[in-house]
Parts: sequence; C-alpha cells; structure tokens
Amino acid sequence: MTLIKSISGIRGTIGGIQGENLTPIDAVKYAAAYGSWVKQQRNKENYKVIVGRDARISGEMIQQLVMNTLVGMGITVIDLNLSTTPTVEIAVALEHADGGIILTASHNPKQWNALKLLNNKGEFLNAVAGQQILDIAENGTIQFAEVDNLGEIHKNDAYIDLHIDEILNLPLVKADAIKRCKFKVVVDAVNSTGGIAVPLLLEALGVEPVKLHCTPNGQFPHNPEPLKEHLGDLMESVVKNHADFGIVVDPDVDRLAFVDEKGEMFGEEYTLVAVADYVLQNNSGNTVSNMSSSRALRDVTEKHGGTYTASAVGEVNVVEKMKETNAVIGGEGNGGIIYPELHYGRDSLVGIALFLSFLAEEKIAVSELRKKYTAYFMSKKKIELTPQLDVDAILKAMEAKYASEDINTIDGVKIDFAENWVHLRKSNTEPIIRIYTEAKSQEEADALADRIIGEIEGIARL
Repeated sequence: MTLIKSISGIRGTIGGIQGENLTPIDAVKYAAAYGSWVKQQRNKENYKVIVGRDARISGEMIQQLVMNTLVGMGITVIDLNLSTTPTVEIAVALEHADGGIILTASHNPKQWNALKLLNNKGEFLNAVAGQQILDIAENGTIQFAEVDNLGEIHKNDAYIDLHIDEILNLPLVKADAIKRCKFKVVVDAVNSTGGIAVPLLLEALGVEPVKLHCTPNGQFPHNPEPLKEHLGDLMESVVKNHADFGIVVDPDVDRLAFVDEKGEMFGEEYTLVAVADYVLQNNSGNTVSNMSSSRALRDVTEKHGGTYTASAVGEVNVVEKMKETNAVIGGEGNGGIIYPELHYGRDSLVGIALFLSFLAEEKIAVSELRKKYTAYFMSKKKIELTPQLDVDAILKAMEAKYASEDINTIDGVKIDFAENWVHLRKSNTEPIIRIYTEAKSQEEADALADRIIGEIEGIARL
C-alpha cells in the first residue's frame, strides 16, 4: 500500500495505515494544506474552489472529506460531483474560482484515488506550488474558520454540458460536417464518468454512440489504462456493431485512444499525432509533447513547417513548454490532447471532436488515416521499486554507459540512438521505474527494452 506525494498530486491506495496510504486523515490533511495555500495566493474575503470526481468506489467518501475540510476553512465549494478532469479545469476558469480539486487516480486500478490540484487558471500546479502545499501539510499552521464564517457547498451539475458547448463553439470543430457523415462509434468508458460525458458529446455531434462499459459505478471491467492488452471487448464490439471506430478513455477522461473499423488499435501514441495533423493543416505552428512520446509528432510538425519541442514528463511541464514555444497543439503520447484554443489541460472530449472533424473533412476510414503516418512501435515496461534499488545511482550509471550517444537528462535519462530511443525515469504516480522504447518494429522496441532492463538489473546487483 502506498502514498505518493508529487507534482501530480497526492495519490495513494485506500485503507491501511495513516501516512502510508490515502486514508480519511490524509485526505483531510492535504485538502487543508491546499486550502491554506489557496488563501495565501490572494488576500480577499471570499474564496471559491471547484471539486469534482471520477466514479471510483472511494470517490464519494473522499469527496465529502475534502469538501467539508474546505468548508471548515471558510471556502465556498462548487460541487460538480461526477465529472471529468478537463471539465473541472474548465469550470475553474468559467467560475473565476481560486482553484480546483479533482478526485481521481487516472489510469490506476480501483484501490487507488488521488487529489489532483489546480491553480486559479484551472491548470495543474507547478513544482514550486506543489512543494509549498507539502510543506504546509508537514510543517505549517492551518487556520480554520470560526462558526459564523464557515464556507458553503453549492451543487452544479451543468458543467459537462457547458464543457461540450465550449467544444462545439471551436472553429475547428466541424459539427455540421460530422453530422452529415452519420458516424457510429463504440465507447468504452471503463464504467467511469466518460460514460456520461462522451455519449453526450457524440450525440451533440450527430454521432450514434454504442455504449460499452458506460455505467459510472467505479467497477472497472478491465485494467483502466487504455492499452491494447486491456481492450479486447472494445475491439470485438467495433467489428460486431459495424462501427466506424471505437473510443476508449481512462476513468477521468484525460487520456484517449482509438480502435479502427477493423477492430485494430489506432495506437494511443497516434491520437495526438492525428489530432495535431488536423490542427496544423488548418493553423500552422509549433507542437510539444513529453520526452516519452513518439517521434511521429515531430515528423508531422515538420511536415507542416512547425517546430517540435520535447518537455519533461508531466502535464504541467508540457503546458509550460507549450506556452514558452507558443504551441498550437500539444500533449502526451499516452493519449493526452492539450488544445490551448479551449484550455491548457489534457482533454479527451476536445480530442474526440477534433478527430471526428478530421475524419469528416478527409472522408477517410480510420485504418486508412493511420497509414498516413510513419510506423513507429513502442514498448512500455517497468521495474517495481524496492528499498534496495537506488534509482538515482542506476540512472547515473546508465547515463555514463551511453555517454557517447545523444543524452537528455531533464527528466530521468533519455538515450537517442540513430534508429530508436529509450527513456528511463522514476514514475510520479507509481513506485516503479518506467522504461519506454521506440523503434521501427515492435520486435526491435521490445528487444531494446529487455536489453536495458537486463543492464539495469546487472547494475542493481553490483
């Protein structure tokens, strides 16, 4: 059982011992620290924080603890209840709120939950702000409100609809063209809040949704990470229903992957590539993705005359680099689309709308669209951390071993070879070392990953 405090928020497993897991006491502790941090940002009389959650079994319990902690600090809470991460982000901006908290552990299994923390722009906190909150939690004095100054909870269940309205108003979302195509799409929402939001978006665009695992009860029917090995039901359903393609999102709807009309994976790395291709052919500019993402985005960007830049892993790092380079589209290769025209956050809903617009404009099948892009293959493996593993020492040793190659150490160690690459880093969200590789064949990518894992294990035994 684990409690991880990082740039990605406060994430842990439910139950167990306080301080070692995400227990009710820990939820209150970090919610109070966040509330104190919010009050430190601006000196004013009234504070407002947006709170929403995915459909995890523990979500309602954690949400009540978090909201009432903020109420006890004199902060007004706008309760979105079942929502999506991008919806909460948009609500912070539209409400002119002081911040937001999303209760979700993203792709982690059902025993996990987390507090994802937002600033007053509806964007994830940077490392400085995150550290300030951790310092308050561990060492600060937290001031609660007196009885006449308690906050209030106001429920608002309109924000998924408002989020969809904002998407439909985007110039590059071609709603009329999509409606004329009469698409049929299977939706796997892993029984979380995508089961509410994605069908509503599709219906607004005139697309027929076929719902698969769309009951928001938190009973994940498969591992919630949207990878090929977890999506057999979706692949079969697309073919069985003669659908144009399939959509899968993670529990909080900020990761997006597609299955083509033949029941084959489009490839989560190519979600961003395809959406960027559409955006760039209509609005030339620069792109950003993190260091663990495919080279295919660089290829597409350069085809359209733009400049591609890699950032450290983590949504906040991608956003900072996007602002720095004035990128028109960006995200993460795990299926995270960040479209600044709407907001600076990974958003599966806007990704779906832009992808549908691209298909409607190109009048092309999803399998044919995939063939337009260079075929890169990735291997994503991991090593479980133990107390005996010195991660920093391992990464230093790998950096030294490959010193003659093109090395980037802004986030772990990335080694760029002529025909492939490997990226090694300690996860922000799980107690593991991630090993990502990419090559021109799956066999080559897997072999490179296995070789690197063997070298790491050899170093660890020294």
